[in-house]
Amino acid sequence: MRVAGGPEARGEDDRPNPATEAFVAHRNLLFTVAYEMLGSAADAEDILQETWLRWVDVDLETVRDQRAYLVRITTRQALNRLRTLGRRKESYVGQWLPEPLLTSPDVADDVELADSVSMAMLLVLETLTPTERAVFVLRDVFDLGYGEIADAVDKSPAAVRQIAHRARAHVAARRPRDVVSPAESRAALTAFQHAVETGDLQGLLDVLAPDVVLLADGGGVKQAVPRPLVGADKAARLLNAGLNRFRGQVALEPVQVNGYPALIMRLNGEIDGVLAMRIDDGLVTGLYYVRNPEKLSRVERETALSR
Repeated sequence: MRVAGGPEARGEDDRPNPATEAFVAHRNLLFTVAYEMLGSAADAEDILQETWLRWVDVDLETVRDQRAYLVRITTRQALNRLRTLGRRKESYVGQWLPEPLLTSPDVADDVELADSVSMAMLLVLETLTPTERAVFVLRDVFDLGYGEIADAVDKSPAAVRQIAHRARAHVAARRPRDVVSPAESRAALTAFQHAVETGDLQGLLDVLAPDVVLLADGGGVKQAVPRPLVGADKAARLLNAGLNRFRGQVALEPVQVNGYPALIMRLNGEIDGVLAMRIDDGLVTGLYYVRNPEKLSRVERETALSR
């Protein structure tokens, strides 16, 4: 995206172009909005490009709130893309998981932001309709007013209130029970990593919830379990057997992914996948293993997120 330099970045008197300045100032916010709506960094970047192309044609003198205006453009483009993605996911090979992002410690420090971009929450958002998802993200994560959201989704403020109430109830019934502290997440991850690295099956069972669910996304390119695997015993034995096959060739690297501790798994030095977790009451209740190579481009450099 040509907003950091180039002829459109500066005006005729060589001062920064006001449109460029506004877009760059809000870029991380816009990316976060698009990513939370789509679960895909690649698609979110496309949405930013589309937003920029529309933004440069806007008469800025008619814009009272540049942040709200940019969010409105981004939301409309993301809604169009979300409907297309829905059809694409129907033909996706195996289980679909969001694209993991390597994030900086400041994302984890913002507990509400980390919760909103966690793999567990993004999967919950997948169960909403496109409009419900947009309304929930804009209201509950970014705290936009109902009037601003109404403009973004082409609904009346009264309708947006109803949609927000419905979406909030839907999410509340499915989201992690409590916001997990960074210390609790790190403790669970450390125990999990130690058990996996040492082949300690009982130690693994001790950190997994009895009804833990394991999901894996190979995208039809890499081998992965085709359906959700439910139960601590099944998940522990699968993980233990898989890692025993490559004992000495696998390295686990603790990282921050989507605001929470996770593991990058390297096989003979190359990234094989990213394992993110959902933790409730100190136990791992969800395991999300992304192996699809097309979704691993954002785990070697940090992605800036904001709200």
